[in-house]
Amino acid sequence: MQQEPDIFDRMAAQGAGAQAEQSLSKEELPALVESRIAAHSISRTPPNARQALQFLLAHGWLESATKPKLFNLIAAQTTLLDALLEPLDLRVVVDDVRGLAFLAVVPDYAGDDTDESEQDDWTHPLMKRQRLTLEQSLLLALLRREFLQREQESGTGAVVRVTVDSLLPQLETYLGSTGSDMQERKRLTQLLENLRTHGMVSEVDAQDCITIRPMIVHLLNPENLQTLLLRLRALAEQGGAQGSAGNAEGTP
Repeated sequence: MQQEPDIFDRMAAQGAGAQAEQSLSKEELPALVESRIAAHSISRTPPNARQALQFLLAHGWLESATKPKLFNLIAAQTTLLDALLEPLDLRVVVDDVRGLAFLAVVPDYAGDDTDESEQDDWTHPLMKRQRLTLEQSLLLALLRREFLQREQESGTGAVVRVTVDSLLPQLETYLGSTGSDMQERKRLTQLLENLRTHGMVSEVDAQDCITIRPMIVHLLNPENLQTLLLRLRALAEQGGAQGSAGNAEGTP
């Protein structure tokens, strides 16, 4: 008849088993830690891509002339950045020729509003649509036309600078004269400052010139702008004809 192990034998056996289990866990622990570190490293975004993405989210766009390293990085890793932006319904657009990179809403973005009557009020949580006045839209159309004409003459990607004084008669053609040169220049200066905050033009420099930014090509719909210019020109000509007719009727 076998004798049952006493309490001391059972305690010793349990202690030996615990030590064996503990030693086994210690042997497996380094491999487990390494696998977790590797998985964590793979899932982390590279620091340079993170920096580029943060800059785009903060500013919306950048030019190679001012941020060459970031621009080259974005141009080389557009696929990665698009994948990171996918949950936000955003994408990166790169204009290699003009040295421009900017964020845009994905083409199939529908938003949360399914009411077709409110589609004109579409907004993206991170990129709100800007409403422009008639004067702002007109100046944008004139600047875009000037930008494209200069590119045709000097080549795509050329820096386009214009004087402030050269824009005054163009505005007067469509908006009419206020009768005060100082008032017209003040109006133009205010319009340019507003467009500068949207990245369309630079500040007025010491030579009284501005640089038209390449973003203006991508921001504006050319068909709508051409329609706007034609409509304003027709209204200006109609107003001029009515004024001439009124003067003729008042002549004895």
